[in-house]
Amino acid sequence: MKALIELYIQQFKTTLAMMVAYRASLLIWMIGQVLEPLVYLIVWSIVSNNNGGSIGDYTTSQFAAYFILLMLVNQVTYTWVMYEFEYRIREGNFSFTLLRPVHPIHADIADNISSKLITTPSMIVVAVALGLVFHVSLAPQPWAIALFFPALFLAFAIRFFIEWTLAMLTFWTTRVGAANQTYFVLMLFLSGQFAPLALLPAPIQVLANILPFRWLISYPIDLLMGRLTFNQALIGLGVQAAWLIVSFILLRVVWRAGIKVYSAVGA
Repeated sequence: MKALIELYIQQFKTTLAMMVAYRASLLIWMIGQVLEPLVYLIVWSIVSNNNGGSIGDYTTSQFAAYFILLMLVNQVTYTWVMYEFEYRIREGNFSFTLLRPVHPIHADIADNISSKLITTPSMIVVAVALGLVFHVSLAPQPWAIALFFPALFLAFAIRFFIEWTLAMLTFWTTRVGAANQTYFVLMLFLSGQFAPLALLPAPIQVLANILPFRWLISYPIDLLMGRLTFNQALIGLGVQAAWLIVSFILLRVVWRAGIKVYSAVGA
């Protein structure tokens, strides 16, 4: 445990140094994180205004609140390991990580957490500014605020385990771009990134509830927006806990199978 703590501390220092060195890249990445939900916000706000000020049970102000919260939730839960894993395998860099005395996943966890600790404060400032511009008003119940943080942590953990597991497809094929894109298309529609799930057709809502996607993005947002009862919120945490166990077991199974067939690849 002490070694892991030291690893995480050193990884934080490394990530901080990299972000200071590549400030322009960091700025571009943050702009990208803001632009996508902002575009959805503007589009749905215009549609809502043209429809008399609401669509379904979402008003124009609630659309603004939803997509601003989406920006923050996605910031906290987003990982990039699916993009990097293929590069590690193809360039032969993954072999070096296997020589280390700890599982490679710990470095990725530390890197992700370090990055979020550095960038999230700026994203919060942007979210507050957007909230003032679009006249967002949120008044969640105290219990909703208290449950939001464990829900957000579970969402990050589930998403990280799932995406790390999918990234390991590179053990069998060094090209996984198509698989990655399929996953992110499903994430776009079934997690509530494109639109609130309540506005989508019933079959899609059912599918989103069965699969893990809703519990990664939409559930924490609905919780903070006060769209869930206390019992529904507790059930949601239970579903997240179940998916956390399933995703962790799946990760371990795929890791053990994948590492047996892994062969080094170089440029």
